[in-house]
Amino acid sequence: MHTTTLHTVTGPLSYEAVRGPVLSHEHLVLDLDLKGDGGAILDAERHSTAVTSELVSLRDEFDLSLVMELTCRGMGRDPRALAAIARESGVAVVAATGWYYEPFHTPELTSASVEELACSLVREIEDGFDATGVRPGVLGEVGSHGDVPSEPETRSLRAAARAAVATGLSVATHAQLGRGGLAQLELLTAEGLPAHRVSVGHQDLLDDPAVHKELAASGAYVAFDTVGKENYQSDDTRLRLLLGLIEAGHADRALLSCDISRHGYLVSEGGQGYGHLFRSFLPRLRAAGVDDDLIDLMTRRNPLRFLTGASTEEI
Repeated sequence: MHTTTLHTVTGPLSYEAVRGPVLSHEHLVLDLDLKGDGGAILDAERHSTAVTSELVSLRDEFDLSLVMELTCRGMGRDPRALAAIARESGVAVVAATGWYYEPFHTPELTSASVEELACSLVREIEDGFDATGVRPGVLGEVGSHGDVPSEPETRSLRAAARAAVATGLSVATHAQLGRGGLAQLELLTAEGLPAHRVSVGHQDLLDDPAVHKELAASGAYVAFDTVGKENYQSDDTRLRLLLGLIEAGHADRALLSCDISRHGYLVSEGGQGYGHLFRSFLPRLRAAGVDDDLIDLMTRRNPLRFLTGASTEEI
């Protein structure tokens, strides 16, 4: 069973209206500034004009149609700013709910039960963020760090899975530096969430093809979602890992994105920008023999299947 409607920040959208590519893990507004140096910020007032300009350019040049914006609780989420960016850019935006990994947990994670946390998420999914009228369309980026989630991260993941089952949404995870994805998937599916409603994040930071193949074989989506972040991993390695996944027959499980999470990554500040995937990485994939149908699969059909729960035959 799947839905044909995406919940975007400007209202319902049929998946059939998404004719161009999707960025499956991005941030348009966020605040992760634990260090206090102002780096890990995309501020609505200071940076939204530059963010919007990049999206307009990508819409015009590559027909960018949708962005999954995975800024959740404790990450500086701003639904009104997201709605403004979506309207001004002409690019649909899906917002998220859930909790990031433990250093960014909000106070309710201190003592609330899995069921209490799940009910909180369901209320937000059904009623929207506060009084904004904006509803989330995905749970994410629900986080953990290390090979096994901590106790609060475990409750957060289990609550996200229960909320996903109750509402028909999917769950995108943050696996810190790519680690712990199999443990995340085990927790999520133990709550009754089908593997194809899960995207395991940051797998391009983990140089372990066996893990990628195991995740894909289970039916989960494998997110190569930090493309261009060369200080974490070279795109040469990302290319090798993704080609290995494709050659193993799992192109239908791959999701691609850039995870822009600092204002220094914006093109206006000399960074790689949201367009690095289209301008640099996809041409390298094509040069390696990946055809346009597979590119469309990984950049449009897979993210739509992930969001809606559709099968490979349905989209």
